[in-house]
Amino acid sequence: MFHVVLYEPEIPPNTGNIIRLCANSGSTLHLIHPLGFELSEKQVRRAGLDYHAMACVHEYRSLEEFQQQVQPNRLLACSTRARQHYTKCQFTAGDALLFGPETRGLPQALLDQLPADQLLRIPMVDQSRSLNLSNATAIILYEAWRQVGFPGAL
Repeated sequence: MFHVVLYEPEIPPNTGNIIRLCANSGSTLHLIHPLGFELSEKQVRRAGLDYHAMACVHEYRSLEEFQQQVQPNRLLACSTRARQHYTKCQFTAGDALLFGPETRGLPQALLDQLPADQLLRIPMVDQSRSLNLSNATAIILYEAWRQVGFPGAL
């Protein structure tokens, strides 16, 4: 359905929560190295509960390797530095939703390589820095899934 791509994630429980999110939405999780933890860590497993067996998780040495192997319809980068609200995007099955590391977000050089309409933000009140990674992923992934009619859902 959708590809959730975590670029160099750092916090184990966030990735565990996103594993659970992907399992429940029929999405595939792609992890771009380096990771700030081992996938086998207790914190990742605890946050993901027993959803690890239901989730489809792949690892890559680089974002370029992911793009070459998966060839998603579009790469949509989610960033506090983007101008377009995620609700203005028309999502399609096969889109890849890219999220950056918790402490620094996606590199500006990476954002500069994408067209402005592929850069998405979640609105927040003034003076806010960012949302938790797993919360931001859930907000955007569920909007994308809603737009395509929640295929596979009960």
